[in-house]
Amino acid sequence: MTPDTPVDDARRPLVSGNWKMHHDHIEALHMVRDLGLRLKPDDVASVEVSIHPPFTDLRTVQTLVEGESIPVALGAQHCHDQDRGAFTGEVAPGMLARLGVRYVVVGHSERRQLFGMADEQVASTLRAVLRHGMVPILCVGETQEQRDAGGTEAVLAGQVRAALDGLPVDQIAGLVVAYEPIWAIGTGRAATAVDAEDAAVFVRALVAELAGEDAAASVRVQYGGSVNGENAAELVAEPDVDGLLVGGASLEAAGFLDVVRGVAGCYRS
Repeated sequence: MTPDTPVDDARRPLVSGNWKMHHDHIEALHMVRDLGLRLKPDDVASVEVSIHPPFTDLRTVQTLVEGESIPVALGAQHCHDQDRGAFTGEVAPGMLARLGVRYVVVGHSERRQLFGMADEQVASTLRAVLRHGMVPILCVGETQEQRDAGGTEAVLAGQVRAALDGLPVDQIAGLVVAYEPIWAIGTGRAATAVDAEDAAVFVRALVAELAGEDAAASVRVQYGGSVNGENAAELVAEPDVDGLLVGGASLEAAGFLDVVRGVAGCYRS
């Protein structure tokens, strides 16, 4: 997708706000209400927006978004790969689906690094999300050490293939893949637009190998890592970057809106 191409509603660039472990349900209420008051029709005419609060906020945010018709999709940050069972502290995918969750982040680097989420679990979780009619945002990315050793493409290839191998073509075509270089997450050091584009091109080529060119063209590839209102437009101006996965800049309505408007400005005629 390129900024000068007419935007198919199903392929609108996706800007996703990942709150991580921030905002209790009262803070979430105030933030989303503020965002709803600030959002204008032009902001979301060509851009889709999702917000991903902690689990304890989901019901509050769902009620507010639906009750006040705020034009954002509800997202979650993680789920278990099983539908039920003795998994203390976990949340089943069906529980999220019943709350109206549309997008679920799968395999975020913090889940992989801090909680030991292996490629096999990423793959099974992605399938669980799909099984319940939600859309996975599959996160892939390399560490600084891997990048310095020239291993970026090998890491991305391993993560993408492990997650998507064997999936039906139509399911792959509807996915979102977020390239989030671990060395840029929360560090203030964003990848350059060229870095983001190179990774997005490579990811799309991998998808083409697995599912064909049509599926590769339909997959939306986000960039994530120290995204803010100042660099958003430059990043999505690249032809293969179809949106952004936003961390710290998504915690306040004004800052997140700057990112959304930066992206929207690239797609307005």
